[in-house]
Amino acid sequence: MGATTNLLNEYTTKMEDVCRANDQIDEKLYKQFEVNRGLRDLNGNGVLTGLTNISRITSSKMVKGEKVQVDGELWYRGYRVEDLLGSLGEEEMGFEKITYLLLMGNMPDDDSLAEFKELLGLARKLPRNFTRDVIMKAPTEDIMNSMTRSILTLASYDKNAKDTSVHNSMRQCMQLISEFPMLAVYAYNAYNHYGKGKSMFIHNPKMELSTAENLLRMLRPDKKYTITEAKVLDAALILHAEHGGGNNSTFTTRVVTSSGSDTYSTIAAAMSSLKGPRHGGANIKVMEMMADIRKNVRDFTDKDEIEAYLNRIVDKEAFDKKGLIYGMGHAIYSVSDPRERVFKDYVIRLVEEKGREKDFALYKNIEEIAPKVIAAKRKIYKGVSPNVDFYSGFVYEMLGIPQELYTAIFAVARVAGWSAHRIEELICMDKIIRPAYMSVMSERDPEEILHHGN
Repeated sequence: MGATTNLLNEYTTKMEDVCRANDQIDEKLYKQFEVNRGLRDLNGNGVLTGLTNISRITSSKMVKGEKVQVDGELWYRGYRVEDLLGSLGEEEMGFEKITYLLLMGNMPDDDSLAEFKELLGLARKLPRNFTRDVIMKAPTEDIMNSMTRSILTLASYDKNAKDTSVHNSMRQCMQLISEFPMLAVYAYNAYNHYGKGKSMFIHNPKMELSTAENLLRMLRPDKKYTITEAKVLDAALILHAEHGGGNNSTFTTRVVTSSGSDTYSTIAAAMSSLKGPRHGGANIKVMEMMADIRKNVRDFTDKDEIEAYLNRIVDKEAFDKKGLIYGMGHAIYSVSDPRERVFKDYVIRLVEEKGREKDFALYKNIEEIAPKVIAAKRKIYKGVSPNVDFYSGFVYEMLGIPQELYTAIFAVARVAGWSAHRIEELICMDKIIRPAYMSVMSERDPEEILHHGN
């Protein structure tokens, strides 16, 4: 296997230039044929491809006929996300309630929520020997790949895996929502043992605990956590649960659903989209950047020193030399990301409990300085503000969650939104999503076929 891989590597390295020459498309053609690359127009606005009643993102408003950038808003089923979080009790975990809202379209009453939570709790178990036979068989540091493999394998245990009726798809989605925390944590524990040589432990989830509490319980050797820790993680899950139909992984969910594919294949496809560093892996880049800044900035309260180093990053002289300050800016939001605004209050609670005020001071200063540095160096059509990923990695690090699980935790939250969009697609749409691509291929003389090898 190794020898074959080496031969293939040599061959593909040699052929890369050939592929680049034959696949290159002139940039002018995209403008000539008015192709919106990335399904976004020249102003960064998304091309309208569908309708949804699940959520809404607002970043601008029309004032006297002009588009004006405003503080961002995120709505779930008609409610602003900050109002949903604000409605929760001091020690109440709300992810399950918000998941019900996203799936069913209404806030549950006490009886409906109790029944929903009980069913999710009952579904928090994997098939017999699944952890040993599937998760532990091929451990890898790529937890998203491990989870995707597990999702597809779970279809083999479902007698009605191919049934795409709404009620059966809902049942499958609820089971996956319950199983995702185990798929993530167990995959990491297997890698931590076989890949890092650390001790192996597998804790069963507790039916009566929330998703956030079970995540912390299963991940820690002593199963212990504080209410503040669970509350902050619960808030992170709620804020990551849904973000409109146009984000890459949710659009993938709707595209695959429209083809008539089953729930397991659909969610696996969404996972493959989310794991990309341009989508779900952004908070890892923030943490890597912050580690680099800590090494090169002596005084975390010295704004001049911080600004000087951020300028070096934007000028491609420092960190990864990509010229990006990670965690700053968003494809839609400009003035502010509502998730970051809301989340910061929870971050402060955890900072106080963990005694991380010094590190938090650095984050706050970068949050203030980075937009000015970027605006001075880059031609931008809208404002730049910190996004939710700017703080989420910091929170996960304070919670002792390893970086290998950062994107997986995102998936544990976002599977709620994916599930809601799958159900909406099944109910509302009856056509396969099939966008158009214009061919700019040149026709060739068929005589070349006969003489090409001579």
